[in-house]
Amino acid sequence: MAGPYIVVLGNEKGGTGKSTIAMHLIVSLLKGGATVASIDTDARQGTLTRYIANRTKTAEAHKIVMPVHTPLFCSNNTDTTKARGEDEVQLTKVIENFSSYDYVVIDTPGNNTFLSRMAHSIADTIITPLNDSFIDLDMLIKLESGAIENLRPSVYAEMVWEQKKEKAKRTGGSIDWIVLRNRLGSLFSKNREEMRKILESLAKRVGFRLLSGFCERVIFKELFIKGTTLLDLHETEVAMTLSHVAARQELHELVDALQLPIQKKQQYRERGAAVA
Repeated sequence: MAGPYIVVLGNEKGGTGKSTIAMHLIVSLLKGGATVASIDTDARQGTLTRYIANRTKTAEAHKIVMPVHTPLFCSNNTDTTKARGEDEVQLTKVIENFSSYDYVVIDTPGNNTFLSRMAHSIADTIITPLNDSFIDLDMLIKLESGAIENLRPSVYAEMVWEQKKEKAKRTGGSIDWIVLRNRLGSLFSKNREEMRKILESLAKRVGFRLLSGFCERVIFKELFIKGTTLLDLHETEVAMTLSHVAARQELHELVDALQLPIQKKQQYRERGAAVA
């Protein structure tokens, strides 16, 4: 595999858990033996950047794995063409600096920016967390006349489709687009089942894989403050609860379902170590 494998967390709505999933994925990859860099293209809001800053403070007292992180601000140039050029240069340069890493994980803003669109266009995998609520479905679909058969892609879905075509035209490569039902309720409900049916129907038409993310848990807010993840509980001497165990299982199942090329890289390292 030439260059890093690029994973982009994208959704043009805030509050869907992009940064939480990004941080857990980063730590999972690091603990799996991969080298990982992260980029925050939403540096003005800076949720992932703050998460990692909190983690840096915790790392002073506990031995926890750390990524190499770069926040990027959108250009302030009032000339749109020049601003896009500047954004393209800075993202390209950062990716080149990380060319020797196994993975680059990119967090994007909850709105439409050129920097975000460019990040989507260079992705190998796009993960779109979606709160398991009809309120957030309009980001992904237009449901006309309230009927599943009248589903139409919405603005963000159309943008991802355009970036998939752009990458195919530019490099011949493909993008694995994953929509993640996140902040799931613990109990069965009619709305939850209807959400599943709608998303499964849209997945076939638009071309994404549908996965389940995390259930709604208070623990994620507590982890953010310390910059830690569910995989750091032992190192940070946090007593495990049943909720922690269940949440960690959700994380392991998610990482497995993403089907990122983790095992291939680990096997390559093991062969290299054997030769050495």
